Amino acid sequence: MKALIYRGPGKVSWDTVPNPVILQPTDVIVKMVATTVCGTDLHILKGDVPEVKLGRILGHEGVGDIVEVGTDVERFSVGDRVILSCVSSCGKCSNCRQGLYSHCLDTEGLAGIGWIFGYMIDGTQAEYVRVPFAENSLYKLPEGVSVAEGILLSDILPTGFEIGVQYGHVSPGDVIAVIGSGPVGLAGVMTARLYGPSKIIAIDLDESRLKRALEFGATETVNSTDADWKEQVLALTDGAGVDVAIEAVGLPGTFTMATEIVRPGGSVANIGVHGKAVELALQDLWIKNIDISMGLVNTNTLGMLLKLVSQHILPIDKFITHEFSFDQMLEAYDVFANASQHDALKVMIS
Repeated sequence: MKALIYRGPGKVSWDTVPNPVILQPTDVIVKMVATTVCGTDLHILKGDVPEVKLGRILGHEGVGDIVEVGTDVERFSVGDRVILSCVSSCGKCSNCRQGLYSHCLDTEGLAGIGWIFGYMIDGTQAEYVRVPFAENSLYKLPEGVSVAEGILLSDILPTGFEIGVQYGHVSPGDVIAVIGSGPVGLAGVMTARLYGPSKIIAIDLDESRLKRALEFGATETVNSTDADWKEQVLALTDGAGVDVAIEAVGLPGTFTMATEIVRPGGSVANIGVHGKAVELALQDLWIKNIDISMGLVNTNTLGMLLKLVSQHILPIDKFITHEFSFDQMLEAYDVFANASQHDALKVMIS
């Protein structure tokens, strides 16, 4: 089969490799129908995730058809079209029983980490993939839900919702700021609407993305290149700051921005994948009674979000802006890595 192989920082190749095989009775083999590129993949290429070994097949999102099932798999059959969760979880360990799938204690890939696709085991940017813990890590794609919508449920929609909205304790009437209008930030914007905030302020340095944020549910936009960006944000509140600041970029500067605009008693929810240390101004923040949260998505809301998508309550088809074939994988990476030049959000590879 063909797959995207990590060759070191800044280096990938679309090469022929052996097809995956079932290793555990809870495994299935999926023929990928479509996959996509995530910001985390770009962090791997930058060298921000040094644990990824040379030769690893990248990717952790996608939709595919089951072509082989392990002997212990009962809920799925050959021919089922499924959404692959970006987090693989046994469903039986103490962490999984609490819904903390992101820290599954099974030794598959790495004990204590549920994100293993494209990280500790071979991932989804390939023609075929082995899926461990199939019964707790796959979701049948219902009639009426497109392949493109299914891909978005693998990672970005649950991530924006769980790590941004839920961890940020968004409540009815809140004023929210989302820093970064990329795919995950926009997922936070869209799913925040489920909790009835009074304002959702999108903050970004790209005007085209800010315009798009309004289509996804933002009520206000602020360009962070403006010298008075902070004053603009505060003017949209009562002057004390936002109730929830969601950071969806992964840079020291954007995290600091979030801490500067949150009101006393508010929350900072960090979604961004950070490859560098961030300075935390505790000398200024200790007195503000704020919560700071961060984490790896559990995807324990994927089933619920899938219902909302199937009922067209969340119109996530807007996320896909570019489509490529599998043999255009490298081109898809280039477009996604240079999203501002191509006005790109998510790319679909099928």
